[in-house]
Amino acid sequence: MNDVETLTIEVNGFQTRVWRKGRGERIGFLAGYGGLPRWVPFLDRLAQARTVIVPSLPGFPGGERGHTVLDQHLDWVLAARDTIDKAGLGGADLVGSSVGGAFAAEVAAIWPDRVKRLGLIAPFGLFNEADPPTDPWAQRADDIPALMTADPETYKKLKEIPPGTNAIDWPIEQTRAAEAAARAFWPLGNTRLERRLGFISSPTLILWGAEDRVMPKSYAKAVAERIRARTEIRMISGAGHLAELDKPDDVAASILKFMA
Repeated sequence: MNDVETLTIEVNGFQTRVWRKGRGERIGFLAGYGGLPRWVPFLDRLAQARTVIVPSLPGFPGGERGHTVLDQHLDWVLAARDTIDKAGLGGADLVGSSVGGAFAAEVAAIWPDRVKRLGLIAPFGLFNEADPPTDPWAQRADDIPALMTADPETYKKLKEIPPGTNAIDWPIEQTRAAEAAARAFWPLGNTRLERRLGFISSPTLILWGAEDRVMPKSYAKAVAERIRARTEIRMISGAGHLAELDKPDDVAASILKFMA
């Protein structure tokens, strides 16, 4: 995490971590399932060309227990907007992955002035009974790595306890992140997002891991068809649900090209 600045903002009375690195035009990132307990190579790739700002969502690593006061979907969406504003991302480019992608899309739809250009990496929020997503909360803990990334070791490495970290607090924080996502999206991540995608006016890049085992690839087209603004779809070969972890170079390059 060389040169990464760590800031703190307050959302709904709870302290929330914000990472910042790089120079140039701002770009924000809302992390996917499990959050970001550590800085990852994908963020470094973005920071080579942009100022990367990474706020934690409530309950995710760095987001304390902010999820405990969010009882309805609207509460979550408002908290996401507040987080984006206080992190200094209002009007900037915004990328969201998985559960973070759903919130990025919600903010872009309801408050179009908040998002200049939008990147969505396999966002939650949609449900097709004929092609349902996989429910991550119904899986055994040992099966989650293979569900989230094409290479299970990639997700395991993300969740490893860093040297010098409190061995008791670390697993509690990771469990809290899964709980926070469940409070926002269980069951099956269906928040009727499709009803609001048509209000997105930001040019939107839709990225999907070709080996995504959570959100079916058919959902990429479903998202694109509902957004009235210019959209592009890119499938990322060799990537799973959290494509930015499996293929950081490919995902970052696609985002930077689209948002140039």
